[in-house]
Amino acid sequence: MVTDLREAPATAELIQLMSADGTRHADPTWDSYVEDIDQETLRGFYRDMAAARRLDEEGTALQRQGQLLLWVPLRGQEGAQVGAGRATAKQDYLFPTYREHAVALTRGVQIAEMLRVFRGISHGGWNPISTGFHNYTMVLAAQTPHAVGYAMGVKQDQKGWDAAQLKEDGTAVMAFFGDGSSSEGDVHESMVFAASFNAPVVFFCQNNQWAISVPFEVQSRVPLVNRAAGYGFPGVRVDGNDVLAVHAVTRWAMERARNGGGPVLIEAVTYRRGAHTTADDPTKYRSRDEEVDWDDRDPLLRVERHLRANGTGDEFFAAVQAEADVMAADLRATAMAFPTPSIEESFKNVYAEPHSLVAEELAWFREYQAGFAPEGAQAEGNEEEAGA
Repeated sequence: MVTDLREAPATAELIQLMSADGTRHADPTWDSYVEDIDQETLRGFYRDMAAARRLDEEGTALQRQGQLLLWVPLRGQEGAQVGAGRATAKQDYLFPTYREHAVALTRGVQIAEMLRVFRGISHGGWNPISTGFHNYTMVLAAQTPHAVGYAMGVKQDQKGWDAAQLKEDGTAVMAFFGDGSSSEGDVHESMVFAASFNAPVVFFCQNNQWAISVPFEVQSRVPLVNRAAGYGFPGVRVDGNDVLAVHAVTRWAMERARNGGGPVLIEAVTYRRGAHTTADDPTKYRSRDEEVDWDDRDPLLRVERHLRANGTGDEFFAAVQAEADVMAADLRATAMAFPTPSIEESFKNVYAEPHSLVAEELAWFREYQAGFAPEGAQAEGNEEEAGA
């Protein structure tokens, strides 16, 4: 296994193990971290990515049909998320943003549970303790200080453990964020604390080229990975559409964290092929030519090309599609059965204790509703009379 990377400086070199045409490239530095990844495991990676994409399509459709308040697409980022998620151990703890649906799948989160947040009927949706996958964070970059604080706590819990036990049972923490979030002060402060306390945390940035409508070149004049050097810990820049390379880099970083090596910054260079959210229209700020340029680098297409070149036939891909269709049908049935809670319930969730301002607003809302009820009832009565 590679050991000299423990003190590696940040570098803008893009790590890639599988090119866009599916060709596998040997790499003396990173191959040892994926030497156990055979064709069957790669088929599993593909199945995960395909499931995540089908989930994304169904989530978008449900939102357009009024069944979800919002949906956050991940199309194009499946390779980065599956590669990272599959590199974690059961005892690790992950802090997502609001787009890590594929990571959630790798941690055993039930798909239907993800939709509860976007339906507006839950503040969580799944058990973060049993999955090791924290609830989604809607506030930009707020999860990064949470992740570092958790990692600092983990380190305190593990004090006194010998090196062998740390390697066997140690916990590493991973914080996901986007290139847009990297401009937030929370990220800077988190990295300062992580470096100061040598916290076992990996910062995983999915640079999808757009902070909503702001292109990456406006956000940063240098590759984001270069920032790691300023905090005094390693940074690695990886092709985020190469699930194999992401897996290798993340596995190294998480093992390093578990073994007391401290924080690492991973910049996974990928592309958001859809909208930022279903409230967004990317045609207003980016060109079709740019989108087409990234089409051939699609993470699913890359693995499919590799698998086909190594003997995987149509039967496998047809089976994966059939599995995804069944999953989508179950997902839709579950979503359509979600309850529609009373709006008044929302007022109860603002504060833990009763609040005079909330009570005042609830009284106004009830008065507002009452003002419509008689008119609606009268109109309905008039329609019935007219029909008679």
